[in-house]
Amino acid sequence: MTTPNPLFRERDLELVLYDVLHADQLAELPVFADHDRGSFDMVIDAARRFARTTLWPTYKAMDEAPPRLVDGGILVHPRLKALFPELAALGLVVAARPPEVGGQHLPRIVHTFATAYLMAGNLSAYAYVGLAAGAAHLLETFATPELRATYMAPIYEGRWLGTMALTEPQAGSSLADVTTRATPMADGSYRIAGAKIFISGGDHDLTENIVHMVLARIDGAPPGTKGVSLFCVPKRRVVDGGLVDNDVAVAGMIHKIGWRGLPSLALAFGDHGDCHGWLVGAPHRGLAAMFQMMNEARIMVGMNGVATASVAYHEALAYAHDRTQGRPAEAKDPSAPPVPIIEHADVRRMLLRQKAIVDGGLCLIGRTAIYADLAEHALDPAARMRAQRLLDLLTPVAKSFPAERGFEANALALQVHGGYGYTSEYVVEALMRDQKLNSLHEGTTGIQGLDLLGRKAMADGGAGLVALREEITASAELARTAGIEDRLIAPVLAALSSVEALTAVLAGRGLAGDVAGMLLHSTDYLELFGILVIAWQHLAIAAAARTARAATAEDAQLYAGKVISAEYWIATELPRLATLVELCRSGEDSYRRIRPDQL
Repeated sequence: MTTPNPLFRERDLELVLYDVLHADQLAELPVFADHDRGSFDMVIDAARRFARTTLWPTYKAMDEAPPRLVDGGILVHPRLKALFPELAALGLVVAARPPEVGGQHLPRIVHTFATAYLMAGNLSAYAYVGLAAGAAHLLETFATPELRATYMAPIYEGRWLGTMALTEPQAGSSLADVTTRATPMADGSYRIAGAKIFISGGDHDLTENIVHMVLARIDGAPPGTKGVSLFCVPKRRVVDGGLVDNDVAVAGMIHKIGWRGLPSLALAFGDHGDCHGWLVGAPHRGLAAMFQMMNEARIMVGMNGVATASVAYHEALAYAHDRTQGRPAEAKDPSAPPVPIIEHADVRRMLLRQKAIVDGGLCLIGRTAIYADLAEHALDPAARMRAQRLLDLLTPVAKSFPAERGFEANALALQVHGGYGYTSEYVVEALMRDQKLNSLHEGTTGIQGLDLLGRKAMADGGAGLVALREEITASAELARTAGIEDRLIAPVLAALSSVEALTAVLAGRGLAGDVAGMLLHSTDYLELFGILVIAWQHLAIAAAARTARAATAEDAQLYAGKVISAEYWIATELPRLATLVELCRSGEDSYRRIRPDQL
């Protein structure tokens, strides 16, 4: 029998973290001066051990018995309630924040890789913590000192949790159509009234309070996104040092196909006229503030996609080693014993594709995290601006690629299991259900395509794309120095030029007034952009693998596998760019022309 699921292999993460992205060099920045590789590894190892020994053993039980709505409140699984204090005690809600608010100024990339194990172990359990961290960071950045002391501090201390409440039943992803009202009161607070839906973790019995970050319109606010403000609306408000109910009620529970340990709820605010909220940031600037949390959540969802694909890959890999069936194609003796299915080339094809998706996605999420560190803490203002542009450009890809291709990887993991794959006795069917939600959370794939092409690629006259060319070119030079063959390097550089040329054509279309035509194939643009970006990650990984010193025979095989993964992605995926580029360039418009009554 094979060993238990590792969730992620240590050396896979270490190669990306230190050999590709050189995260240990962040300790040279003054803000991270108290850290070194030893402290980074200590944080990641603590999360790894907790994920493997505590979280992963609870995953199946929580999937099979979701939270329950009882007497107007949500009761979570008993095993989650039992482990939650230990999860909170890891301190990862606040670890990446400054010491003034109780943090350790842990680099974002180290925090991200530590939480990768928690997501892989039980993504629903970690999501409570991830959402709380985003809510508290919003308060830290935009709230008054009084609000921070009252409602941020208990979250960072691990005593309370938090959510974001954006979506409304009638509006969906169209936040311009938010109708929740905020009526100003003489004491500076607001009375909140409205309905929200799909609120993850909107109620539970894990902590005594939940702090909701709510989008609403102040009475008399202008229509559209320019009239939306952000409010801190706790489930229970603080009055004279104690907690009283704040007229926030569960209106219904959504039954999901995945992420079943985390309740998705409809919430009613102010049905009895006594829901108190406090403005966070400037009036009518709520969306601008909320994008901080949304973008952080998009990276979190992207890592969830990688983690879910990684767990399923390791399940499939172990199954392929253990399961015997059939004989090699060249075998002539029908009485010969069956072989493990990993001996069949088509099974290795499916496993290699999963591996390529996981490796590429992991490196991409790590790269966005290190850009986030540099955007906030690089000493040179120009370097901070450049890192921010790269982070903005890559965020839609970092959210969507692991979700869409991760779903493909999860489907392949199920396929490797054959008929056993679609049974609940094996965990891969549950993981595939989980993965599907990642393409919907925090903006669907179509919305990410519009964001990438309509905003990020065109921002600042294409400055992000200029920085991207510099980054990919530098990786190509490192690969060449490491001895990577030009047959792998040249296609990546050619694909980069092709994407740049297409972007110029589409930008010209938009400048000429045909914005709809420019965006017609934005989802295809997102896909081709993702193929290029992941090819870049594989090139960088292959270069690091060629130069890394193998301490063991196992290391040597792992490094050789990284180069083969790069060969596979570049050979099988980059040729698809030509078709996608032509679709975008030609403006093929069959799905714009077809009428509703023709569908």
